[in-house]
Amino acid sequence: MIEAEWWDAENSAELAASAAGDVQFIIESAIDARGQALIAVPGVGVALTVLQQLAKAKLDWKRVTIVPSGDCLVAVDSPLSGAAALARIFLPKGARVLPIGSDNADYKAAGRAADARLEDLQWPPDLVWLDVGENGETAGIFRGPDLDEALNGPKARRAIGVMPDPLPNDAPVARVTLTRAAITSARTLIMALDGDNAKAVLEKAIEDGPLSDTPIGRVLAEVTVPVDIHWCPA
Repeated sequence: MIEAEWWDAENSAELAASAAGDVQFIIESAIDARGQALIAVPGVGVALTVLQQLAKAKLDWKRVTIVPSGDCLVAVDSPLSGAAALARIFLPKGARVLPIGSDNADYKAAGRAADARLEDLQWPPDLVWLDVGENGETAGIFRGPDLDEALNGPKARRAIGVMPDPLPNDAPVARVTLTRAAITSARTLIMALDGDNAKAVLEKAIEDGPLSDTPIGRVLAEVTVPVDIHWCPA
């Protein structure tokens, strides 16, 4: 079972402050140690509130590269584009935001292109931030025909295209995601979530470990570093 520490907040503002402080410390430590920082974060949901708080921090943003941990395969001007949301927050600060998605109709080809793009980055990431969906999806790893490849593909592969099955109602499109191997290679991992349902899904996934039927459970079962989990009521 993973080593997880839960940080309970009373509300979303307190969660944002706590999680943003965590990420700021990780970025500062990476810059001090290696002269740059690479972080992979969600571009949707609870993460955006935290990242907006993080953007207020006085950091050497020009030394920071940010990639989505997973993203929808849509045009960059689509409201579903996580990379676009991250760019709106961090490009004005001077950070580098590297998209991994595209509107390529061939999601497998899009995944190969994303993997090639990530090969140019200094690896491993200093931080991967994992979210958790209502059905246990995380990053862009969903149940579906590509789940096993995302979890058990070649360890050198950093990104892959996936087709969720069933397609989520709120974003019925294919995804590009970091693979489990890429996620678990990270120097640090954090999570931020809200609501009792998300907490229950995550707690069961952690308890089930490698036998979990959820993507988040299968990913966390391979994690070897401690995970900070920030949570607040919905």
